[in-house]
Amino acid sequence: MEQKNNPLHGQRLDAILEYLVAYFGGWEGLGERINVKCFNENPSIKSSLVFLRKTPWARKKVEELYLKIYLYESK
Repeated sequence: MEQKNNPLHGQRLDAILEYLVAYFGGWEGLGERINVKCFNENPSIKSSLVFLRKTPWARKKVEELYLKIYLYESK
């Protein structure tokens, strides 16, 4: 199944998360934009990945924020 039109194709969730943390200057900045406990209380990549993989609505918010930034910067 090809995903030519899917901008997230080939992007790993951990890489997306690391990018967003760096882009917003740390977990605090990311937690201000997406208010979930795993970003605001003792955050780590590992715990956030576990949460995001189990929680589709939160993962969708992370992916949408990444796409918004990605599409804006690629212009």
